[in-house]
Amino acid sequence: MVYVLLIVGLALLIKGADWLVRGASSVARSLKVSNFVIGLTVVSFGTSLPELVVGLIAGSEGNSDLFIGNIIGSNIANILLILGVSAMICPLPAKKGTVWNEIPFTLGAAVVFFVLLNDALFDGDATSRLSHTDGFILLAFFCAFLYYVVQLIKGDKERGWVGEQATDLKLRSGIEIVGGIAGLVIGGKLAVDSAEQIAIAMGFSQAFIGLTVIAIGTSLPELATSGMAAYRKNVDIAVGNVVGSNIFNIFIVAGISSVANTMNYDVTNNFDLFVMMLATLILFAFMFTGRPRNFVQRPEGAIMVGLYVAYLSFLVYRG
Repeated sequence: MVYVLLIVGLALLIKGADWLVRGASSVARSLKVSNFVIGLTVVSFGTSLPELVVGLIAGSEGNSDLFIGNIIGSNIANILLILGVSAMICPLPAKKGTVWNEIPFTLGAAVVFFVLLNDALFDGDATSRLSHTDGFILLAFFCAFLYYVVQLIKGDKERGWVGEQATDLKLRSGIEIVGGIAGLVIGGKLAVDSAEQIAIAMGFSQAFIGLTVIAIGTSLPELATSGMAAYRKNVDIAVGNVVGSNIFNIFIVAGISSVANTMNYDVTNNFDLFVMMLATLILFAFMFTGRPRNFVQRPEGAIMVGLYVAYLSFLVYRG
């Protein structure tokens, strides 16, 4: 039965992603807001909901390893696996603002997360944790990110951005977005719970499950959404979804979850935090290596997927 639920969850994820991409694209055209901004906000928040659900549940149960491992593992998967796969489907262009603003903002979020987690390293405390105060700090950074997004929207308005064709906002678009998000959340929950049961039955630790099974499971919405967006050539949504999701995962998911429950942190996970920051730096570097510039080309996408497979192999070796 658990395998049946896993298949059902994956099916809901794929269909939900299809609806969300179509609905978000329609809204972008109707509101004269660029697809990138919609991907950076509405779509990325919708695809980050599974991480938020997992974070709240794990925190309430006192399972900090699962919670923190899920955020770190999801952000690594978002860049190396999801952008890699999406680029292999269709080369992904990035706007100048993405290269010099959003990607560095994502790296900055990772650095802030690293500092707040490592109390023993920076403050000399006996233990490291993500406290209630840290949660409010993360939410404050998210407010700064929202201010940046508002400026992007104003810029779209001033430029008279109309997308492919301006249309009236229709009820169907709203239904597609709501239905898509619902499918992603329900499908993600089914897929994660089923995969977790399978992993536990095979004798893996909670930390390993958080970094791998749960991280990949909660990243399935991003994978389905960005992959579908790349297939439909809505590449702005593909890139914006991943960048936005990584920011949401740290500032919103970690922020809300740690405000609700203090999370203890095992400093041995610092290696994985460094991998998360390195993945962001690799994405930034790829903006300048290919031709034309500011693209993630298919070969670079294949390299990213290969690096993710190597990272998973290391996790299995480490146990």
